Amino acid sequence: QVQLVESGGGLAQAGGSLRLSCAASGRTFSAYVMGWFRQAPGKEREFVVAITQSGGVLYYADSVKGRFTISRDNAKNTVYLQMNSLKPEDTAVYYCAATGRGYMNLKTRGAYDYWGQGTQVTVSS
Repeated sequence: QVQLVESGGGLAQAGGSLRLSCAASGRTFSAYVMGWFRQAPGKEREFVVAITQSGGVLYYADSVKGRFTISRDNAKNTVYLQMNSLKPEDTAVYYCAATGRGYMNLKTRGAYDYWGQGTQVTVSS
């Protein structure tokens, strides 16, 4: 089992920044590919970005390319999402997720084994 806890959400103005963290406990964090997803009210949960066990970034959603940056610190069992140039359409609950099943279908929810509880990000215009 892996437990994931997100933090760092909150309210930001358009053009501002927030940094999300996802702390993992349980099994070896460095063995897992990590991903971030988000879910806006009334919408499906959507993929944002994924990162390999060693820190290589696999994919960014087109909507966040050039604005969001994922990173991880395996010594701290934490993955981060730096969000810059925020837009109102970035408003959502953000979830981190972990998978030990490799690199298949990482843009889909079903590829991930563990999920955090989510953290709310609200961007005002």
